[in-house]
Amino acid sequence: MAANSARVAVAQMTSVNDLSVNFATCSRLVKEAAAAGAKLLCFPESFSYMGANLGDSVKIGERLDGPIMQGYCSLARESQIWLSLGGFQEKGSDDSHLCNTHVIVDDTGKIRSKYRKIHLFDVDVPGGMVYKESSFTEAGNEVVAVDSPCGRLGLTVCYDLRFPEVYECLRFQHAAQVLLVPSAFTKITGQAHWEILLRARAIETQCYVIAAAQAGKHNEKRESYGDSVIIDPWGTIVGRLPDKHSTGIAVADIDFSYIDSVRMKMPVDKQRKPIDFWKSSPL
Repeated sequence: MAANSARVAVAQMTSVNDLSVNFATCSRLVKEAAAAGAKLLCFPESFSYMGANLGDSVKIGERLDGPIMQGYCSLARESQIWLSLGGFQEKGSDDSHLCNTHVIVDDTGKIRSKYRKIHLFDVDVPGGMVYKESSFTEAGNEVVAVDSPCGRLGLTVCYDLRFPEVYECLRFQHAAQVLLVPSAFTKITGQAHWEILLRARAIETQCYVIAAAQAGKHNEKRESYGDSVIIDPWGTIVGRLPDKHSTGIAVADIDFSYIDSVRMKMPVDKQRKPIDFWKSSPL
């Protein structure tokens, strides 16, 4: 493979309320991605645990130096692969709160970066359930990007996808080349908006987008949409699992020269107006 590209993999899985079962699934997918030559494997939100009842996640919340995360660091080290671990239940500032944390682990098992989800999912889904993530989750307040062998990664989590300013900030202020969107989208919102939002973010920012998704029924109360995808800077889907309910990985190559080509031909970074322009512009 050419030096100006890097192979990545995106996972799809159905997490349950059993840490060991989810770890076994992730372990298998890590080995599969490493065997396929991927330098980075991206897991979905709540990869390590999906509670059956509201508040279950808080009970298992743990620090990043605790045994749960350290087990995943060991997976990365053993298979010599970078991992995007999106939506880890990091212990919060008290016993009744956690942080929804996206952790990047390198191929030596070292935590390179962490991003705490900024936009919490407080929504009454039309025709679905009422969710109030803020009742047990503390919001983050920092935009995070980190360098990797697969380019400069912009970190987000799930509901952040509906707020394009996060992705604009990652691209135009933090020089992101690849945007990561680990998610557990509801079936209703996923059917309506998942693909179109992801492709829009890729087109707007001229970045690759890697969106790892939870899939199918986790329990009697919770079902996720699925459809893990990798999208190029032109908005084309270049990696996708064959169906929206399977557990597995899809693989694609990040082509750095293609990122440069798209950005050179359509130089939106040079043509954007500063925020102050819109504030002062007459209505």
